[in-house]
Amino acid sequence: MKRALVLLAVLLLLFTPPAFGGVPELDVMAVCRSPPDQSTADCVRDEEAAKQQLDTLWTSTPVSILNQCESDARSLGTMSYLDLLTCVQIAEDTKSGPKKKTGKQ
Repeated sequence: MKRALVLLAVLLLLFTPPAFGGVPELDVMAVCRSPPDQSTADCVRDEEAAKQQLDTLWTSTPVSILNQCESDARSLGTMSYLDLLTCVQIAEDTKSGPKKKTGKQ
């Protein structure tokens, strides 16, 4: 019985939607181990900056967007803060639609 409860708790943690807990914790060093076009230090700096931006966006972004972005990143095997941030920003831009022109130059 105890074993089943522990298993249930672990499964709940694994499958809890991201909006309930906040920005997922990612292994930045794994992402930055061998970036093709930048140093590891630059990669880590960029990932940490993206995480800070995600921290501010996470609670105001609809759960459906967060779930979709996290799911897409996991399925593509490209789970990084930059990927999540880009996905959220694109989804938010798409949701808001095209900007209206005011006619002023």
